[in-house]
Amino acid sequence: MDRNRVEITGVLSELPALRHSPAGTPIQMCVIAHQSQRIENGTARKVVAEVEAMAIGKTALALSQLRQDQPVRATGFLACANQKQTRRLVLHIDEFELLN
Repeated sequence: MDRNRVEITGVLSELPALRHSPAGTPIQMCVIAHQSQRIENGTARKVVAEVEAMAIGKTALALSQLRQDQPVRATGFLACANQKQTRRLVLHIDEFELLN
């Protein structure tokens, strides 16, 4: 089982300053605030979630040029926040696009 792909739309609710790894790789953290309505078990359900996300390298540099409150569609994969917090997942953004 090697499938791990996520696509989400929302608004950049947090966009802290770009930082760099000890090796100099750009890292951009962010939070994407998502709202939608989904059908679950035949009933409409309102979905509200804040997703922690990050991008590295060229994607991080591009993401760092955005501003808070911009709507985006982000795609990537889920990974543990760190080795000690295996239940806390972070979306690692491979690609993103601005939405109108």
